[in-house]
Amino acid sequence: MTSTPHHPDLRSQLETLATEAFRPELAEIDQLPTLDITRLMNGEDAAVAAAVAERLPEIAAAVDAVAVRMARGGRLVYAGAGTAGRLGVLDASECPPTFNTAPGQVVGLIAGGPDAMVTSIEGAEDSPELARADLDALALTADDTVVGLSASGRTPYAVGAVEYARSLGALTVGLACNRGSALAAAAEHGIEVVTGPELLTGSTRLKAGTAQKLVLNMLSTITMIRLGKTYGNLMVDVRASNEKLRARSRRIVALATGAADDEIERALTATDGEVKHAILVLLADVDGPTAARLLTESGGHLRAALAGAHD
Repeated sequence: MTSTPHHPDLRSQLETLATEAFRPELAEIDQLPTLDITRLMNGEDAAVAAAVAERLPEIAAAVDAVAVRMARGGRLVYAGAGTAGRLGVLDASECPPTFNTAPGQVVGLIAGGPDAMVTSIEGAEDSPELARADLDALALTADDTVVGLSASGRTPYAVGAVEYARSLGALTVGLACNRGSALAAAAEHGIEVVTGPELLTGSTRLKAGTAQKLVLNMLSTITMIRLGKTYGNLMVDVRASNEKLRARSRRIVALATGAADDEIERALTATDGEVKHAILVLLADVDGPTAARLLTESGGHLRAALAGAHD
């Protein structure tokens, strides 16, 4: 097998990354009892939350910027390859059932397309051109946000996505797990959660992947809180698409209002099962159409709609 000229350069690049560092003290991990390996892994994982904690100001600033644009109708787009890309697709796919986001409001792009979710198409990560093509298909605007995801912080697909999105005037966030990353430097909001060398050398699906999952949880969840998708810590925009979620809807209305079961059923019936509307019907003593109007006028914020009902 012949190597192309860039391979030696890439190898030297990887050797400088903390996420790729070799740990000689773990060189005989395969000889250890299973329980000892679980303890080692658990100890590694325990350090991830502390690494995320060091970056909370940057995460909060990114959330506030994303929320402003999404309130104007912008989209949240994740772009990554391999594990990072899969985590972005996962977070995006969980927003519609959790927060009743519209189709296409939160998007996960993975290098290589949907097949890369279950099959390794790792070569696709080397193409910034592919990232540009994927973003062009979305007709990006200045109200959109593109979050580039890459443990190494050098993945051409993620860096290319951020550079191209920024050239179009979109908000950009770069989430990496190494200091001094090209991805964070390319983005308006750089977030570097430094998780250090992995238990298995270079296996960034471990600590780095866990860190990225935690940050994505924050980006989407807190943005949705800012957009009025919650009432307190209740998911009042939940989409009741199965029996479990229908039961959860009733419980959320009960927790928010303290109403009796029969009142809750009547309110949900009057609002076609919309949890937020049903809560407003019960707390403001209005009918379904009035609840809908108040929520429209308040931009979907339940607290503001309640205040409007009592004016």
